[in-house]
Amino acid sequence: MPLSGFGLVSLVVLILAVVFVTRAMKVVPQQHAWIVERLGKYDRTLGPGLSFIVPFIDRVAYKHSLKEIPLDVPSQICITKDNTQLTVDGVLYFQVTDPMRASYGSSNYISAITQLAQTTLRSVVGKLELDKTFEERDFINSSVVSALDEAALNWGVKVLRYEIKDLTPPNEILRSMQAQITAEREKRARIAESEGRKQEQINLATGERESFIQRSEGERQAEVNRAMGEAAAIQAVADATARAIERIGASLRQPGGMEAVNLRVAEKYVEALGKLAKENNTMIVPANLTDVASLVATATSVIRQQPAGGAGR
Repeated sequence: MPLSGFGLVSLVVLILAVVFVTRAMKVVPQQHAWIVERLGKYDRTLGPGLSFIVPFIDRVAYKHSLKEIPLDVPSQICITKDNTQLTVDGVLYFQVTDPMRASYGSSNYISAITQLAQTTLRSVVGKLELDKTFEERDFINSSVVSALDEAALNWGVKVLRYEIKDLTPPNEILRSMQAQITAEREKRARIAESEGRKQEQINLATGERESFIQRSEGERQAEVNRAMGEAAAIQAVADATARAIERIGASLRQPGGMEAVNLRVAEKYVEALGKLAKENNTMIVPANLTDVASLVATATSVIRQQPAGGAGR
């Protein structure tokens, strides 16, 4: 059935209303920001959620992600302070913090960050010698971040960190470095071996010294013990002799004691003469051998004088 003029107009109005509402509604995802221009001029920034714009007057000119973005920095050749070439590449992490500046501050902030990172890296590496470039990675990274962060502020971008992925010197430098490392390891091995031998000699000398000290201490203690034993033996003999003399003196003072001594002296005298006759070819005898009684009397007279002398003292 053909539509009337009024029905056709209503259909056209409905279609235009649907198109208008569709173009007016904008749903911004989380961690995103959209820049709205009105008649070619910046108007506002749309945050996450549902927003409305005026169709045909407003338009979404730029869309930015507010997430942290990793950016590979292409490898490049850098020359160190000692004129050595290094092939260096890295990765840069940044985040859009001001969507309006990111839209209008630079025509392409990603390319600008990449180029600035490369030039800054060449400048920092050029101030260091080859050996220092391997040791000062943290310094290089922080220097690049500091320089980029200051410049990227006008681009609405925050540079979070920069990390060097590879530092590759020429093959000739690699071979010489490897030879240097090998020589250094061999030197450390020889030093460690010599230190071991030195410590071994010290331990042996210390052991011998302690052993000698222990032996000398043992010998000294043995001498002391031997001397103490001999002294004790001498003391014991002296004590025994003194007790024997005291007993003999006491026996002499008893009745019949002198006669017993006379008899004992005579026996010893005769026994001594018998031994001389057996052991020697030449025999020494007294002038008056037949007068044994007079010899015994002479010996006993000495014995009689001893108590008298002792009493005198």
